[in-house]
Amino acid sequence: MNKYWRIGEPCVWGTAAALATTLLIAFTLIVVVMVNGLGVFWPSDLDQLELKDGSRLVGEPIKREPAANGEGFRRQYKVGNRDLYGLDFRWVDEVEIVSESRPAEIVALERMEYGNFFGRLVEVKLGDLAGQTAGLDPLSAMLDAQNRLRALQRTLLEADEELSLLSYRAEQVRHKLLKLTFAGIAAADPRITELERQKTILDDDFKRVMGRQEADRIRLGAYTAVFADSNGRTKEFRLADIVRVYRPNAMTVGEKIRFYLGKLVELLTEEPREANTEGGLFPAIFGTIMLIFVMSLFSFPLGVIAAIYLKEYARDGVIVRLVRIAVNNLAGIPSIVYGIFGLGFFVYGVGGTLDKLFFPELLPTPTFGTGGLLWASLTLALLTVPVVIVATEEALGAIPREIREGSLALGSTKFQTLTRILLPMASPGIMTGLILAMARAAGEVAPLMITGVVKLAPSLPLDGNFPFLHLDRKFMHLGFHIFDIGFQSPNVEAAKPMVFVTTLLLVLIVLIMSSIAIYLRNKMKKRYTFGTF
Repeated sequence: MNKYWRIGEPCVWGTAAALATTLLIAFTLIVVVMVNGLGVFWPSDLDQLELKDGSRLVGEPIKREPAANGEGFRRQYKVGNRDLYGLDFRWVDEVEIVSESRPAEIVALERMEYGNFFGRLVEVKLGDLAGQTAGLDPLSAMLDAQNRLRALQRTLLEADEELSLLSYRAEQVRHKLLKLTFAGIAAADPRITELERQKTILDDDFKRVMGRQEADRIRLGAYTAVFADSNGRTKEFRLADIVRVYRPNAMTVGEKIRFYLGKLVELLTEEPREANTEGGLFPAIFGTIMLIFVMSLFSFPLGVIAAIYLKEYARDGVIVRLVRIAVNNLAGIPSIVYGIFGLGFFVYGVGGTLDKLFFPELLPTPTFGTGGLLWASLTLALLTVPVVIVATEEALGAIPREIREGSLALGSTKFQTLTRILLPMASPGIMTGLILAMARAAGEVAPLMITGVVKLAPSLPLDGNFPFLHLDRKFMHLGFHIFDIGFQSPNVEAAKPMVFVTTLLLVLIVLIMSSIAIYLRNKMKKRYTFGTF
């Protein structure tokens, strides 16, 4: 028994049990997220219930549990129709149900606001398109009209893009005018006169496009459809406000699969709507990836250079030991502390100084003296750089001293030994540090909340306007999106499915980026590692 304890067998079993427990917890978390997230977009059948009080209810069954009084069970239904009922979900005791069915004519509507609507199509008002849809049943006529109106909707989107470009150009002209005025240039100066002329032309163009867009909106608003809920209450909707209409009870499995794939494409390519609880997540996905990429540009080289100095050049002493202790302690500081530092130092300190030096004419409106992608990236770079330093030091320390001495003995300088021998051999370990840094940065939310992340960003940090990459802009992030819809949404129950979808998406992004980095690390390991140390 003494030998059993002396050779460390219990420690081996203990570490194996700890690893198995950790993997089980991670696997359970991923399974829970997948079970609750993957089925969100599947078009479930809709039940129609006849209740004892004579009323009817149409809804999507969510869950079933014992009734509060202990007698029988109760069901939760997603009834939608928030503009009629004021709620999205309703509990029904099974003893109150007289009959239930799933009529094929029940229609589900996805709308731009107020959530889904469940009911029956009463009539469609198509104006000048009525003749073009003659002979079709009301639903087919409505779908055909929506297809015909897509050209008009595309015109509205093109007008939005044109207005955005005109606004950008007008803002650039305004900045130039403010700069000349701040420099004391007289109003009669030809430069100011020319800028005023350009501003007038842009304002006229903006009004012209706005008028054309408003006329198209009025025309689009003339096409409507009337729907009735299960109890006969009617509601009229503009076709432009209806995102998608379908009959889930009449759909085949193939049609449901196509519907599901279409929703996934929408999730990855469209913007959010309905207080971020519906629609797509493209701006949040883009912002998350951009944040990780810009953060890596700062933290990776800074961490590697610092580790190289500490390991290869700095003489061991009190100061170096204190620096190492500080680096190790920095890894354990709460992330919100980094956020407060980033707000004070980067946003108000560096950003405010940049505004005073380069954009004084715009003050007190800040340009860089407010939260943005650059400051959030720098804050996360400071948060993750200790991880890169420690990983790089460990990778360099694992290389035998004989390799260094052999390289120096053959006439190489210390710098040549570092760049041609040590760094290539340590690259797998350095990549491990980068993987850990990216994984941690992707999940951080607290520092971002005060350094640049927003609920809904008006524009992306990357666009077609010079200088193309706008690091001063605010951005969206999947982690903050989860916090926002999970805890700040006015209808938490309706937002819960999107919480799981966003969580699953964030996990997948981290896994994909980490997998790419691991693949590169393994290639480096095969190429630069030789022998056994």
